[in-house]
Order: sequence, then structure tokens, then C-alpha cells
Amino acid sequence: MENTDDLEFRKLDFEGLKTLIKWAEDEGWNPGEYDAEVFWTTDPDGFYGYFHKGEMIGGGSVVVYDPMFGFMGFFIVKPAYRARGIGQMLWYHRRDILLSRLNKEASIGMDGVLAMQPFYRKGGFEIAFRDERHEKIGMVFHVDHNISAIAEQDTDAILAFDLKCFGFPRPAFMKPWLKLPAVKTFKYVLSGTLKGFAVVRKVKKGYKVCPLFADNAEVAEELYKACLNSVAGEPLYIDIPVVNSAAIAMVRKYNTNYVFECARMYFGRTPQMDINKVFGITTFELG
Repeated sequence: MENTDDLEFRKLDFEGLKTLIKWAEDEGWNPGEYDAEVFWTTDPDGFYGYFHKGEMIGGGSVVVYDPMFGFMGFFIVKPAYRARGIGQMLWYHRRDILLSRLNKEASIGMDGVLAMQPFYRKGGFEIAFRDERHEKIGMVFHVDHNISAIAEQDTDAILAFDLKCFGFPRPAFMKPWLKLPAVKTFKYVLSGTLKGFAVVRKVKKGYKVCPLFADNAEVAEELYKACLNSVAGEPLYIDIPVVNSAAIAMVRKYNTNYVFECARMYFGRTPQMDINKVFGITTFELG
């Protein structure tokens, strides 16, 4: 391709989103086997790409959770089209289309890999905290008697807890997320009060905690053990915000293996979230 004027920017259909997820798998990002359906349900207008002569050559997500908050992810350009300035054009195009879908003064979140963080900062994003991905092989643990599976009647409490930890309401995402095929869910309830919850989903390699939110380190550890117990013998990944010292202590205690890291970055105001309750974020793709 000689001329970037030949590029067409357009909204992706569901097949386009599935193509993005396949590309993410090829990049080693380890997406979930059933992510596409939930991501699409969250915001079917939230995925865009560049096309050249009818072929999709790059894309990403620009999902609106709330009029005051959106999230960018899945930023991928096909290898054959890299190092031509296409990625930079695509990224700014996506940022601007997302801003146009949000209210004035709204914020945008994203998770950026180390190499790209200087570029994202030029685009108006600032680092809020780093996330480290850790891996441990699941093993058998005694599950605390206060832990049980999340049920339909728990939805309102789960959404309220999620709001405290994410900063904005996201029921269109969380409700189907809790019902993914083969998903494993855990809640910690003490004296009738929800103290934390965790979700484990199947990803291309092993399983991933997505998320683990808890009132304190003790609850988080019990939920983490329940997650490990549920996938004995299989790799289990968790993405911890390193600004939460209790999360660091937890993965060190269980001798996890560091895999790689990103940084949660925000354009505009950082959401009001209780980061000390976040022991494992939900996804790098949608926040």
C-alpha cells in the first residue's frame, strides 16, 4: 500500500470484532474464548477499523460505558501494514470518535504496554497505576465457608461493589460477563454483607481472574484460593494493580510468576475508584 488516502475508517460488525479477537490471540494477548459476545453486547457501536481495498488491516475498541466514561482497547494493526504511520492515524481516529460519543469533560481509560506509553501520553493520557500479570498453576485449597457461587439474586450487590472498584456503572457488561459459558464465580458474604467477589473465565491458554475485588487482604486471599482451587492443574492468570500493596503481597505469598505489565492510563479525570479493593482487574481490553 503506497497511499494512506486509500484507507477507509468504518464501524466493525460482529465478524470484525471476532477478527480483532483472533488477532489478539495471535499477538499472545490470551483473550477469552467467549469474549466477543459479551464485548458486543456491551456496546455494538464500540468497534472500528481501517480497511484497504475491502480488507480489514487494523482496528480497536472505543466502548462507551457511561456518557462520562469510555474505554479504548484491542489496538492492533496487521503486521504487514506496520511502521507506515497507519497505527498512529488509527489510534487518533479512534480516540476522537470515542470523544465524539461521550459528554464534554468525559474521561477515557486504556491499558498501555510499556513501549507505547510515551505515545499514549502525547495523545493526552496519563498513567494512573501499573498492572502486572502473574501466573500460577491452580491447586487444591480449602474454600472458606463464607464463599459461594454468585447467584441471580446477588446481581444488584455485585453491580454496586463493581461500581466502587471500577468507578462507573457497567451493568451491560457485567450481567452477561457473570454468565459466560463455563465461567466460575465466587462471592464472599459475611453476616449477610458482600465483602468481595471474583470471576474466573476460560482464556486461550488456561484461565484468568477477571476481576477480584475485595474489602481487604484477608477476603481477597480467600477468594484467590477459591479461584486456584477451581482450576487445579491449569495456569491461572491475574492482573494486579501494583499501587495496591496488599495485592503485591498476595501474589508474592503464593509464589506466582511475573508475565508482563501494562499501565492503566486515563484521558481526563481519573475515575473515583477504591483501588485498595482491586486485587485483580477485569480485562486489559475493556477495563
